[in-house]
Amino acid sequence: MSTLLEKARQQEKRALEKAKEGGVPRPAVHFTNPVGWMNDPNGFSDYKGEHHLFFQYYPYETRWNSMHWGHAKSSDFLHWEYLPAAMAPDQDYDDFGVFSGSAIVKDGKQYLLYTGVKIIGGEEHQTQCLAVGDGLNYEKAPENPVIPASLLPEGYDQRNFRDPKVWKDGNLYYVIVGCCAEENGGEAALFSSVDLRNWKFETILDKSYGKLGIMWECPDFFPLGDKWILTVSPIGMEAEGLEFHPGNNCIVLTGTYDPKTMKFERETARSLDYGLDFYAPQTMETADGRRVIIGWMQSCEKAFLPEGFPWCGILSIPRELFLENGRLCQRPVRELENYLKEKAVYTDVSIGKKQALTCIQGRMIDLSVTVKGKAYDKWTLYLAAGEKHYSTITYDRKAEVLTFDRTYSGVHWNIVHNRSMAVKAEEELSLRILMDRYTVEIFAEGGAKVFSALIYTENEAEGIFFESDGEAVMDVTAKEIVLEEK
Repeated sequence: MSTLLEKARQQEKRALEKAKEGGVPRPAVHFTNPVGWMNDPNGFSDYKGEHHLFFQYYPYETRWNSMHWGHAKSSDFLHWEYLPAAMAPDQDYDDFGVFSGSAIVKDGKQYLLYTGVKIIGGEEHQTQCLAVGDGLNYEKAPENPVIPASLLPEGYDQRNFRDPKVWKDGNLYYVIVGCCAEENGGEAALFSSVDLRNWKFETILDKSYGKLGIMWECPDFFPLGDKWILTVSPIGMEAEGLEFHPGNNCIVLTGTYDPKTMKFERETARSLDYGLDFYAPQTMETADGRRVIIGWMQSCEKAFLPEGFPWCGILSIPRELFLENGRLCQRPVRELENYLKEKAVYTDVSIGKKQALTCIQGRMIDLSVTVKGKAYDKWTLYLAAGEKHYSTITYDRKAEVLTFDRTYSGVHWNIVHNRSMAVKAEEELSLRILMDRYTVEIFAEGGAKVFSALIYTENEAEGIFFESDGEAVMDVTAKEIVLEEK
């Protein structure tokens, strides 16, 4: 074990011992890092009957710095056990950072494929590297880097070549890597290998064509139903109506794929999450055939944290992906049902002026709301409401627009505080809202539209209120999250 990795593990150990004494409360069912900074989820996969999750990590401060890989495991996606840090930037080819990547099992070993970053002439140079381990300790391969940027065709930026996602089909391993072409902007490059150590370039699966960002990060590629799904996290997008917002996005490209010709035919492009805080997701396939996704609830260009927090980083609730009428949909993993306790059920309750409903309050709650009728124009739900602070979800029925606003949540940062998404509700509006202390995730249109955001309102603010500018008739079910804190 290198000195840098041992140092990181000792830092984690001290932090976890200190955490036993109390401190900042953590979300119950959303993964947070043990200490320091966390961004992208990595290596999300099964190994020896357990779900493994790695993550981009700097254990010494709550800000981005020299990237390590943190590590945790779970039996149900919700209750995570912290494991010692898996990798540190301790080799010549990755001494600026071990960036994002993925994991796969081969011959009983867990293989980690990641981006190694080195500074050459004052500029980052990124290559894809390999480490092999037993679920706890990992050795970097002597062949590293196994995929140098020189394998790309001419005209590609060797400073932007990262985030490999690996899978196996037949006798071959494949990996998709985000890259940047001078002409098209963000692209997804496909490579193949017989042994995970020797790779060859195959093709470019899809391109931005100058419209979907200047660089594609964290690509993922997988079959779902009768379609193939390509998810990417573009940098530098321009806004397009309510579908795409400016800056960093997370988008889903749906289409068909022929494994023999390795040709992907894109049919649709849309946002994967319309919220303020969702980026760099990664998926895995479970033993029972589900495709589960998890994402980072922030992005590097707008990360924020209250003073005094010893950790910075929250991942989304793990979500099952499925197709409904050709659209990619999401819902919280079914394991969550094991940790929900029903608090209240209301049927056909009329709402006008702002009011609370008995037993519906809290910051760790799964709330299902159906708003019926056409006698209102705007309906509003107040969350995490206290004497001074609150956040709102507002539906404009005529415009068919749902807006989340955290302007008055107690936030002190000059960041985006509200965003909207188009939501159709011809006869009724149906929402599922999951809150876990600092997180708000909204599932609309049966999961076809999802919105994720962070709020750092004081935990004592637990009020939930309903309001309508005309009579709105609602069905409401509230369930409390009762999972033991990590």
